[in-house]
Amino acid sequence: MSTLSISLPGGTWTLGDLTVTRFGYGAMQLAGPGVMGPPADRDGALAVLCEAVDLGITHIDTADAYGPRVTNQLIREALHPYSDSLHIVTKVGAIRDEQGGWPPARRPEDLRRAVHENLEALGLQTLDVVNLRLGDAQGPRPGSLAEAFETLVDLQRQGLIRHLGVSNATAEQVAEARSIAPIVCVQNMYNLAHRQDDELIDELAEQGIAYVPFFPLGGFSPLQSSALSAVAARLDATPMSVALAWLLRRSPNILLIPGTSSVAHLRENVTGAGLSLSDEDLAELDKIGR
Repeated sequence: MSTLSISLPGGTWTLGDLTVTRFGYGAMQLAGPGVMGPPADRDGALAVLCEAVDLGITHIDTADAYGPRVTNQLIREALHPYSDSLHIVTKVGAIRDEQGGWPPARRPEDLRRAVHENLEALGLQTLDVVNLRLGDAQGPRPGSLAEAFETLVDLQRQGLIRHLGVSNATAEQVAEARSIAPIVCVQNMYNLAHRQDDELIDELAEQGIAYVPFFPLGGFSPLQSSALSAVAARLDATPMSVALAWLLRRSPNILLIPGTSSVAHLRENVTGAGLSLSDEDLAELDKIGR
């Protein structure tokens, strides 16, 4: 059991009928280098998952493409049978190739196979939330998601999926998905330096839909990194702590899924996200992405 006696920062959010902690855990880094193959330290990976649950985290993000077929198996080994309060969010719509790429796999037969593979690997009869991954490794790409999303809606009607979301999506694709069926979350790249989804976040918050940013420190320029580091130094904190704390303050519908393969780093992320930011700190940080 964890020896860290703190409350998770951020409180909770509701994904449809599921209540999750706003501070979650992303399992991507549990796979090997380049998100390929098994972890170098399997016992350490299992320990991180157990620690996340011991800390009270009830939102774990994964995908069968991580590894591939590595993180889901680790989650099952560490945590199955799952507590009723623990909710696992997965993604479909991309696979891995031998070169470590992420080619799309969004044909109806690809998606049906992916959902069944996630169910089998995780040891579940119903997936809590399935995100349709769009775009490519460089980011969102325009285009209709109707055929792919309607396939997931059909699987939802069959009882294999409880709730739906989209990932790596444009605002237009989010709107198209919502015109087909309700969604509970959007998972896109967003952080202090990349604020392209500001308007979308606010719109989703008004509709009670979660926004789940990935890469909280990804894509910063040297100047932006220096500005963040200066604030972090003044607060005697790490840049990651400041970035996570800012995201929690940005909007109540933002859910965090920072990943790590280290128990110590997981604890550091939890405590860091609870950092108190003053209005002056927030004003200075907001300049980074403007």
